[in-house]
Amino acid sequence: MTHLIREATSGDLEPAVETLRTAFADYPFTRHTLAADDHLDRLADMQRLFLARIGIPHGRVWVSDDADAVAVWTTPDSTGIADVFAELAPELGRIAGDRAEISARTEAALAPHRPTTPTWFLATVGVRPDSQGRGLGKAVIEPGLREADAAGSVAFLETSLEGNVALYRKLGFEAVAEVDLPDDGPRTWAMRREPA
Repeated sequence: MTHLIREATSGDLEPAVETLRTAFADYPFTRHTLAADDHLDRLADMQRLFLARIGIPHGRVWVSDDADAVAVWTTPDSTGIADVFAELAPELGRIAGDRAEISARTEAALAPHRPTTPTWFLATVGVRPDSQGRGLGKAVIEPGLREADAAGSVAFLETSLEGNVALYRKLGFEAVAEVDLPDDGPRTWAMRREPA
């Protein structure tokens, strides 16, 4: 099946947020790092902030034509990201709620395994549950992989679902670390893909 995949615009923001909210509703990482009260609203707020302040203005975001699938990348050309993250830190802490300290410890545990050289970082990818199993995840990731290959750049991601590891291996990623997150958090795989 051929899917129409395109770069996202600001008009895709709310449909993309809804896709990511439903895709990550029970994801172990976000369940661990965002408070349980109003969890889905917190999740939507986090995805909205990331898309509107990081992905769309500074990174690259691809969506299926109906926004049932979304992939958000930061790239070696994403300038000023560190400053934006620093600016957003208080808001991200508010969104995490009573899990803010756990979220900070989680980020600290993952940081040593993240690339220190320019990288295409697949920050988030999600497919609406009722659209899964049709190849949309792969289709929405592939444009970023092609761009990374064209630039001769490494691609990187993290996943907290063991079932995703095999999918990402099919796309050329290899696990470079398995991290048992602090505070009884889920195991998370750091995965790297060399340019083709």
